[in-house]
Amino acid sequence: MEWRKCYLDVILVPLGFLITAGYHGWLWHNVRTKPETTIIGINTRGRRLWVSAMIKDNEKKNILAVQTLRNTIMGSTLMATTSILLCSGLAAVISSTYSVKKPLNDAVYGAHGEFMVALKYVTLLTLFLFSFMCHSLSIRFINQVNILINSPQDPSSPVTPEYVSELLEKGYILNTVGNRLFYAALPLMLWIFGPVLVFLCSITMVPMLYNLDFVLTRPDQKGKNMDTSGNSDFV
Repeated sequence: MEWRKCYLDVILVPLGFLITAGYHGWLWHNVRTKPETTIIGINTRGRRLWVSAMIKDNEKKNILAVQTLRNTIMGSTLMATTSILLCSGLAAVISSTYSVKKPLNDAVYGAHGEFMVALKYVTLLTLFLFSFMCHSLSIRFINQVNILINSPQDPSSPVTPEYVSELLEKGYILNTVGNRLFYAALPLMLWIFGPVLVFLCSITMVPMLYNLDFVLTRPDQKGKNMDTSGNSDFV
């Protein structure tokens, strides 16, 4: 009888996951081929220019560089702490002798037996663990940049602006991946209450991420979107 209720979980949850994964695959393709159309691509180029500017005028901007990197580390630390706390909570629920299916009743669509509910919690735990790992590695790389960006410049030194930029990009990429894993876990949290909510949350999240990831106004059209008072239209 339990397996007859699994058809919604088998269809809607993987479909919602494929929609999210397909969007991020398309985003990655655009970042690689048309970076000027994505926020990630534009920010990557901006960070490389920022590193060059900080190193070139290090005596005047060293404090600015450290404070900027510190703010990024604080953001990654917050996300890492949130992820590991959620992991601890989920691990406590899974290991508890109290049956996790008791709060759910027959009004919930989809399967809610002990195996299926345990699968939901283990899936969430895995995503939050990977999110924590990505944020922890991001903090490591950005801490390295925090030291190297103020190192004395020497023609024979391997610490070049390109090397520092590469380390910074690795840190930001891991930060982005950790955030996306955290976001992907949010629809799965609704899986506890049924697969329909997972699917609805997934298709709602994709347009929201699209507006955050893509530049809807092309750089060569910014001048056309300026009004007479000199204020530009931001989407």
